[in-house]
Amino acid sequence: MNKPYKIPESVLVVIHTADLQVLLIERAANRGYWQSVTGSLDAPDEPLLATATRELFEETGIVADGEHIVLRDWRLSNVYEIYPVWRHRYAPGVTHNTEHVFSVEVPRDIPIALSPREHVDHIWLPHLAAADKCFSFSNAEAILQLPRQT
Repeated sequence: MNKPYKIPESVLVVIHTADLQVLLIERAANRGYWQSVTGSLDAPDEPLLATATRELFEETGIVADGEHIVLRDWRLSNVYEIYPVWRHRYAPGVTHNTEHVFSVEVPRDIPIALSPREHVDHIWLPHLAAADKCFSFSNAEAILQLPRQT
């Protein structure tokens, strides 16, 4: 059975502490590629908040319960060109993705449980250092905007 094409709409979730330490995770398939939580919608009608909640849990084990851990929708979208190496995951002719930005403030000592098939390591960095370490321009830009969003 063929795997369905990825939907070219995704979320980016910047995980941070109150003092703007940012959690980055390293991709398993692309060592040295550090990023925040990202992920595509599972269905065209999946609500963005549901996607962000699901991806946050799948990639880090963090549960956004809406009370103690609350996702913030920045109501900001970035449209970017999909790297050619990953275009085979999308329907033929799809070259761009729309990414919706979220953030979540967590305690610094929150346990992190990575999905080993997706990520192999994590690191907490001050937000400027985290932005410098990201391979994705839109991810770095979101981290740089973090002080204005909190």
